[in-house]
Amino acid sequence: MNGVSVVFAPLVPWPVLAGLSALAVLLLAVALWRGLKGWALRGLALLALLGGLAQPSVQHEDKTALSDIVLLVDDRSASQMLSDRGAQTDAALAQLSAAITALPNTELRRATVRDGAQNAGTQLGAVLSEALAAEPRGRVAGVVVLSDGRLHDPEALPDLPAPLHLLRTGHASDWDRRLVIETAPAFGIIGEETVIRLKVEDSGAVPPAAGATARLTISIDGAAPQDYPVMVGQDLELPLQLEHAGQNVVQFSLDAAPGQLTAQNDSAVVSINGVRDRLRVLLVSGQPHAGERTWRNLLKSDAGVDLVHFTILRPPEKQDGTPVSELSLIAFPTQELFLDKIDEFDLIIFDRYAERGILPAAYFENIRAYVERGGAVLVSAGPEFATVESLWQTPLGDILPARPTGRVLSTAFLPRPTVLGLRHPVTAGLTGAPPPAGDPGANHWGRWLRQIELTGARGEVVMQGAQEAPLLVLDRAGKGRVALLASDHAWLWDRGYEGGGPQLELLRRIAHWAMKEPDLEEEALQAEVEPGSLSVTITRRTMQDRASPVQITRPDGTVETVTLPQVEPGRFAQGWTAPAEGLYRLKQDDLERVVALGPASAREYETPVASGAALAPLIAASGGSEVALENGIPDLRQVRPGRVAAGRGWIGVTPREVTATTDIRLRALLPGWAWLALVAALAVAAWLIEGRRRGDQPN
Repeated sequence: MNGVSVVFAPLVPWPVLAGLSALAVLLLAVALWRGLKGWALRGLALLALLGGLAQPSVQHEDKTALSDIVLLVDDRSASQMLSDRGAQTDAALAQLSAAITALPNTELRRATVRDGAQNAGTQLGAVLSEALAAEPRGRVAGVVVLSDGRLHDPEALPDLPAPLHLLRTGHASDWDRRLVIETAPAFGIIGEETVIRLKVEDSGAVPPAAGATARLTISIDGAAPQDYPVMVGQDLELPLQLEHAGQNVVQFSLDAAPGQLTAQNDSAVVSINGVRDRLRVLLVSGQPHAGERTWRNLLKSDAGVDLVHFTILRPPEKQDGTPVSELSLIAFPTQELFLDKIDEFDLIIFDRYAERGILPAAYFENIRAYVERGGAVLVSAGPEFATVESLWQTPLGDILPARPTGRVLSTAFLPRPTVLGLRHPVTAGLTGAPPPAGDPGANHWGRWLRQIELTGARGEVVMQGAQEAPLLVLDRAGKGRVALLASDHAWLWDRGYEGGGPQLELLRRIAHWAMKEPDLEEEALQAEVEPGSLSVTITRRTMQDRASPVQITRPDGTVETVTLPQVEPGRFAQGWTAPAEGLYRLKQDDLERVVALGPASAREYETPVASGAALAPLIAASGGSEVALENGIPDLRQVRPGRVAAGRGWIGVTPREVTATTDIRLRALLPGWAWLALVAALAVAAWLIEGRRRGDQPN
């Protein structure tokens, strides 16, 4: 294909040339006014002069026609694998590829849509944008998409320079039932009602046999499931009561309905972190001492603790004549605290308390029963613990983890964790802890100056002191817990004596262990999921020297075994990557854990019924069409731009007739000397004519 045109390369700027043209017209007008006979030749001379200044050239262009481009996009996301959509796509892809290739002067470009990373769904908009960006938009004659029409990035859809045709897979008779979690709290208070809102929803051509009810199965932390009949299409509120702190995994599932597209969206998993509302602590202080406010300051510094402090400031043997009615501002409700409402407390602390008849034996009987029902008691012992006034002499002594020998060791000693204490979460990893064998050069804590000698320890001795006697003993009684600290000198660390020590952290751990904090459990199986991935860190805390392999049950029922190496005393951990999203069950010995990785059903299955609604605006704007493949694969035609691009049984692409210039040649209309000669010749001819005319006139 060739083209010819005239181009100019003026010797002077165009404004100057325009001014000269105006001057030439003025001179020509003057010549006419004076009646010069050679005005026409003079005008031609001026025109030739202007032409020479403009330098006209003839431009010859050699052009080559470029082929049109048709973009064929096939959707291979998870929803396209439902029913026979894959077979429909394969058949249409083969026929249309051949039809596009057979069109004259047309090239085929292919693009494939896969599932987006991290459950992003069908990224059709992004694939279309990338495919168009790689091609000259002026050559794109059409876009054909083989898909169910479901996409999850409509904001990424580009403006199209040619018709878009959606060849929709699926069938008009398709229908599906799914479980939708509308709202679910991330946190819930233990013992209080937590509400999850959900709905069972049908879509598509629902058959009458599907019924108006469905059976919903609920399981918490892998426990035995419970079934409930629910109405389809009705908003439901499910009240749950969390039983323990930490992660609570709630699994919902529906019975698969016959004929539905998929059962992948019939289940859902919700993880709710159980937290305590406010911990209620009863602190009973006995004889005043230098560290009396240690426990009070610790508990008051925690905003999540409600503290009730019962202080004995005046022992019964003190007779100073003060009327009983003036001993306190209000009567202390001992019966209400120790009998009626004792179960409302999470922890009872006795700080150097001596039994002097203030609390009746029945109260201690009730405290013991409270612990056996699941409560917690912590005893911070002073010298009175080694006397006849010791709590050991009360009914509470039946559950205390060690008994006093009657000796008070008044000597400086270095508190240190035992071998067992290096594994126990209460004492493991405390800042500056010395090794159990002792090392004079090691960084260690300051010394304490008094300890109550204990014997017959039946719990876990996690710290030792003077003469390697038990210093901190932890034990369980029934469903509850008991902690015994055989010294009242923890406050020396707070004062920085000989460098101090982690007093607040140690006392906090003791208190929270007694209140069954999940992070301080001696025997625990934990799984920490890395956000946005399928990577899991499995951690086993144990007081044993080794940990058994962990059995992992996958969502499909297959079992995998993972061995946990020891990373520090009492802690075994191993990273593991799950093969797919879903609910995994971890089991080791008698410990079990449920882990939810990703959603129970992929985003691809949220609305699996095929629909072109999301692409409808783009189809209308481009002049394309939506065709159901179940009605047959349409023929492919070429239509002119602006004409209807689809009809009964056919779709069209618009040839763009784009060309590329391969060569350009310029040839001056006349060389410079020729323009000068022409101007001179015309000027001389005009002068001769005018001179002859003047010579012919009579004198």
